Amino acid sequence: MRNIWTIAKREYDHYFISPIAYVVAFTILLVLGIIFALVIWSYSGQTFFGGGAPDISPIVGSFAFLMVLSTPALTMRLLADENRMGTMELLLTAPVRESELVIGKWLGGMLFILTVIAITLVYPIILNNLVEPGIDQGTLLTSYLALILVAAAFLSVGVGVSALFSNQVAAFFVTMIALVTLYWLMGFPADYVQSGAEFFRHMNLQTHFYNLTSGQINLTDLVYFFSLIAIGLFTGSMAVETRRWR
Repeated sequence: MRNIWTIAKREYDHYFISPIAYVVAFTILLVLGIIFALVIWSYSGQTFFGGGAPDISPIVGSFAFLMVLSTPALTMRLLADENRMGTMELLLTAPVRESELVIGKWLGGMLFILTVIAITLVYPIILNNLVEPGIDQGTLLTSYLALILVAAAFLSVGVGVSALFSNQVAAFFVTMIALVTLYWLMGFPADYVQSGAEFFRHMNLQTHFYNLTSGQINLTDLVYFFSLIAIGLFTGSMAVETRRWR
């Protein structure tokens, strides 16, 4: 556990000296700030005067969309850079297990994304103070749980892919393709085929994401996300272990 935390802290600190991380964080907060302003404007004529509480799904859904685009940039270097510079061999000679290295890298990225997610809490807090009777607290909690699970799943996929490459650009594009497939493309066949339609719906990440943002917590959705996280981390661990024995 100590090794995992040491690696995670190093990666977390590295994000704050990385221009890419600042660009990603700034872009996410800027876009969400604009969307938040539009939400305020759209409800200003009704919500502030006794109308219904505003829907936070535009903010949450946009955040998930932005993570599809930004996660590859955050994860592409995590293990691919170690492979490229030859420092992976040094890491593997240390008393660190492959799984500890991969989980530590993933956790470092997760801590950075959690920092960004925490900053965005200012938007629902402001909305809650502006409207009556306020935002549905249950929906707010499940929506942010959905964001955290999506971030964890995306990062695990990114780390797993990064472990397979020594080229950051290749890791970036393969991760992007994987996330686009999970978030959008996987659900397309469900609308056009009868046989297996339910399978494609279940495999579509958006299905489980929007179940949670609607205020529902189903075991099926949680199992889906945790399975995706486990598969990504397992893939990364196996890739690192293979490199150790080459």
